[in-house]
Amino acid sequence: MLDYDYKVGNIVKMKKPHPCGSYDWKILRIGMDFRIECLGCGHSVMLPRVKFVKNVKKIVSEGN
Repeated sequence: MLDYDYKVGNIVKMKKPHPCGSYDWKILRIGMDFRIECLGCGHSVMLPRVKFVKNVKKIVSEGN
């Protein structure tokens, strides 16, 4: 997946599940770091761009 396809509001599926069991995350912020929110439990984390791009499986839905 190319780095520039991501937009704020997109829902992405990660390769590994969050401890709550959800694979789906919403992108809240894009920059050097990505802030993403788990759609299962609402937990928010920041990931470096390289780690985020490596761990994303696919874009589930396009955001605003």
